[in-house]
Amino acid sequence: MTRTAGAPVTTALKKEFDRQVSTLLDKDYPSLAGLSPRRFVGLLDPLREHLSDIRGGEQAIPFLIVVKSALVPTGAAVERFVVGTRVGWTDMAEEIDTFTPIDGCAVPESPAYLIVDVDTGAATLNVRPNDALPMIVGAGRTPLTTDEGVALVTQHPEVFKTHNAFQALGSRSGDKRIPSFWVSKGAPRLGWCWAGNPHTWLGAGSAAARYGSG
Repeated sequence: MTRTAGAPVTTALKKEFDRQVSTLLDKDYPSLAGLSPRRFVGLLDPLREHLSDIRGGEQAIPFLIVVKSALVPTGAAVERFVVGTRVGWTDMAEEIDTFTPIDGCAVPESPAYLIVDVDTGAATLNVRPNDALPMIVGAGRTPLTTDEGVALVTQHPEVFKTHNAFQALGSRSGDKRIPSFWVSKGAPRLGWCWAGNPHTWLGAGSAAARYGSG
């Protein structure tokens, strides 16, 4: 299928894509994926074509490169979070793979993909996740999955200061828990909170769209 030409890709978007790739290389993602750096980058490069699908590029977080946990395990990726001098941690390593995308989250089949116009959900602070989800869907957006939350903290560790801690409503494990990202014990953490509990410091993360390769 021939793609319709999108908007011109700005230099800023190209530079941001390169920065995100460099971040993943610096965090040793190729080794975690069992690939050479060249082959790993080769999986990401086709995503560049979707930069033309980003309108304006003026959003605080216009896009993120998301590497699926099937390629780089979530626990290992979280351990490579760095906020200040503290590295990331999770007490969910043994069960995080049981949290999968909910119905309606159309995640691309490719091992890496883009999400665009990313928001940490400041408007949903102190809103129960059960109530925030229909707000996100009603706005024509999609809730973040765990993989997408990992990508956000990996690429923007400053997010907890510049925006807010957030939850990934797009991933569930058949119970009432929501994967959540915040700073705990002075370090970035992947944990969980109840779907029925509001928190003044946790928003519901979302994006405008997802774009895969191939």
